[in-house]
Amino acid sequence: LFLNLSLHAESRGIFLYFLAALLNNDKQCITEVLKKVNKNCSDADEEDDVGANFPPFTLLGTGPELTESVNRYNLPMSRRRNGEHMSFTLSSSLPASARGSCGAESIPPAVARRIILMLTVLSKSSPRVAFSMLTASTEQSEDVVCEGSTISCLERLLDLLEISLYSKSAANLEQLLSLLEIVASPLSLLPKEDQEVDLSPTGSSPGKEWVKVPRVAVSEKRLHLLINTLRLESCKESSFIKINALTRRLSRVEANRDFILRELALVAQGLGADAIRDLRSVSVRLSSAAKLHQQKLESSNDISTDAAEDSSKNDAVAGTPSSAVSLSTGSSELKLLRVLQTLNSLCIEFAHDENAKSDGYSAEFASLCQSIDLESLWNQLSSCLRTVSVLEGVTNFSSLDDNDEDTNDDDNDVDNNDENALTGESGKKLQNSVAGLITRFLPAIEAFFMVNASSSSQTSDATEPENTDTENNRLVQFVAGNKVLLNALLRSNQNLLEKGLKAMVKMPKCRPFLDFDVKRQWFKTQARRLRQQANRRHGSLRLNLRRKYVFEDSFHAFNHRSAEELRGRLQITFVDEEGVDAGGLSREFFAILAKEMFNPNYALFMSTEDGCTFQPNPNSNINLDHLRYFRFVGRIVGKAVVDGFLLDAHFTRSLYKHMLGIKPTHNDMQAIDPDYYKNLQMILQHNLEDIGLELTFSIEDHSFGRSKTIDLIPNGRNITVTEERKEEYVNLVCQHRMTTAIEQQIKAYLEGFHDMVDSDLISIFNAKELELLISGMPDIDIDDLKRNTNYNGYRPADREIEWFWNILFSLSRSEKAAFLQFVTGSAKVPLAGFSELQGMRGIQQFSVNKVTGSKGALMSAHTCFNALDLPVYKSEEEMREKLLYAISEGAGGFLFA
Repeated sequence: LFLNLSLHAESRGIFLYFLAALLNNDKQCITEVLKKVNKNCSDADEEDDVGANFPPFTLLGTGPELTESVNRYNLPMSRRRNGEHMSFTLSSSLPASARGSCGAESIPPAVARRIILMLTVLSKSSPRVAFSMLTASTEQSEDVVCEGSTISCLERLLDLLEISLYSKSAANLEQLLSLLEIVASPLSLLPKEDQEVDLSPTGSSPGKEWVKVPRVAVSEKRLHLLINTLRLESCKESSFIKINALTRRLSRVEANRDFILRELALVAQGLGADAIRDLRSVSVRLSSAAKLHQQKLESSNDISTDAAEDSSKNDAVAGTPSSAVSLSTGSSELKLLRVLQTLNSLCIEFAHDENAKSDGYSAEFASLCQSIDLESLWNQLSSCLRTVSVLEGVTNFSSLDDNDEDTNDDDNDVDNNDENALTGESGKKLQNSVAGLITRFLPAIEAFFMVNASSSSQTSDATEPENTDTENNRLVQFVAGNKVLLNALLRSNQNLLEKGLKAMVKMPKCRPFLDFDVKRQWFKTQARRLRQQANRRHGSLRLNLRRKYVFEDSFHAFNHRSAEELRGRLQITFVDEEGVDAGGLSREFFAILAKEMFNPNYALFMSTEDGCTFQPNPNSNINLDHLRYFRFVGRIVGKAVVDGFLLDAHFTRSLYKHMLGIKPTHNDMQAIDPDYYKNLQMILQHNLEDIGLELTFSIEDHSFGRSKTIDLIPNGRNITVTEERKEEYVNLVCQHRMTTAIEQQIKAYLEGFHDMVDSDLISIFNAKELELLISGMPDIDIDDLKRNTNYNGYRPADREIEWFWNILFSLSRSEKAAFLQFVTGSAKVPLAGFSELQGMRGIQQFSVNKVTGSKGALMSAHTCFNALDLPVYKSEEEMREKLLYAISEGAGGFLFA
């Protein structure tokens, strides 16, 4: 009935205004409007009186016997006394708060909910109703009956937010916000520019209205009510989503947007102060738990000797179970995160820079964040996380005590935390739980990333290089100091890398602090998504190959397909074979290609001195189609990576760097040609006159029996290398051998590889991790390594050697691979085992050398000789700590060689 009545424009306006005023208990305007309507109606009874007792404040149908004196104690007696009449039964079953009262100041809550529900249904069913509620319900003229009659229904509904019926009830608040969201939905059709949009179809036909979306400017008071609703306890997740959508629609009007942004910033400031108080309370509880556990450790150490007691006190690592400290997530931190998300979404939606939408942050959001003083909150968060690190067994008690002594100097705290994180603590794992207590601080951590990642994304484009320095970037410092905790959090919730913690993959300086397994899982997720999209568009990639000619048949099949087609699911069948590919045939397919790509007959790759790694052959042009073959090999490697297949193919470190877009250094020459690298090092370390070398900026190339002089710089053959420019000469020589001489081959290979793997996805890894991603973790037999190990200065029965092998046997698979790469330069195990481990002089077995005069120093490796320099340590635990640090931090370069 109401829907049909709403077809008449004047009736619809009065009807909607009447209901909105009724919800606001605007009795005067209601009665005046009704009197005006009755006056204009010819059939109205002149004796009708709508004044004193309208609206009624009890539910119609409630018997007069049911008064406030009927409470929950005498209700059964009242039912029996009234003979269980249906109207009395229905009325009495309602709670007293819903029935209303003659002395109440508002209509019964049950009636209010019914009105809001009816308006919601009408707005959904008829666009005319929603448009009418956006504008004033009665036109302003000489016969305006009351001051409030020029206020739109939208504004009337916003006024309800200050009534306790809605501000203190989560269900009522959500119902009201649902109505507001529907009423404001036409505003989403407004463009960002100052022009109107008509909603009628092209060439409007009879029965259609030509409607323009009104630009509703809401008063600041009502916008303040709406935004501050985010701070209410009754504002749950569903209500937050509706407020987010409502503010975005209202922000389409420029008059509303600026105030909404400022108000959101003020709300964030207030929530930040609330969050600080919550975190301080949490910090007290955490510190008490840490000190209590420290006392238990000290009392348990009393039975040991004094020396052992002192050592254990200084180096004891906490291990309090996470369940021993139960903490609930603070609502203020969660609300702060929600407000920042709303603020960011508004800024991105109206950003003119397209990069802001791809990065997820805009310059306007960064500017607003700077106006919100949250520095104290971040300091308190860092303090809590330091205590959590102790409780989770990541750091020791002494580091916590040091931080407690310096609480008045926040800058020193941050510096000390970073130094610890970068010098050994980052290699540890959580001892007690997967994500542990850090889950409690997730909303605050996400808020920290939002604010600081936005500022970092803006300063990254600054001309001053110091602005992007790791030491001056708070976000990088935070990630470095809490590396172990953040990685544990990401293992428990991988989606965080696409949401709140996406800066850890977006910012290059944060990527090194991600563990390899976290990176690999994120990469697999992205690759799976791309593969599913390709499957929907092109279907599976089906190849029918001849087993004797797998390489040639695959070459032609791949070259005739686009990159998008090749991303689909691979289905391999062999001619004259009945095998069905459920993964096994595809695995065999990649195994065959991994061997054939290094076939000398194709002249595509050449092995390095150790015979284990390969790089492009500078003379591959003997094969006329060599560039097409390199592109094919790049596609094969990329396809294997995105599909999760491992290749028994190990390339040189310089080629891995080219795949990551990183420029190789002269240290990478060591793995390609150790003798040549040794000669270059001699040039750098000695005076050229002393070693009797007269060099020019040119090199001699000997290919196919011909000698050719190649200039490293213009006219380089006539320019002598001086002592001041010898470092430039070494860099140019290495650049020529690793890049310039094989530039075309590398370009073709990378073109094929990036057809399969986007450069933004693969760039999250470093060169060492990329090798493990392509070739996988090798099965390392420690017993075989022990049988083929030589000792210099040590004997097999020495306690240090026993500790060493005990540690190696206890390592995980990934740690064993990292150790092998640290001491040999590659994670690949020789096909014949460690008895044929290749070194600078051919077969060169692994050796352990005793280092005297440097007790407690870090161990070092000589990858050319497969040798490990092992100092003398006081205990097995100290040796383990030094070894884990060496393989995690020293395997990325030749810093210790």
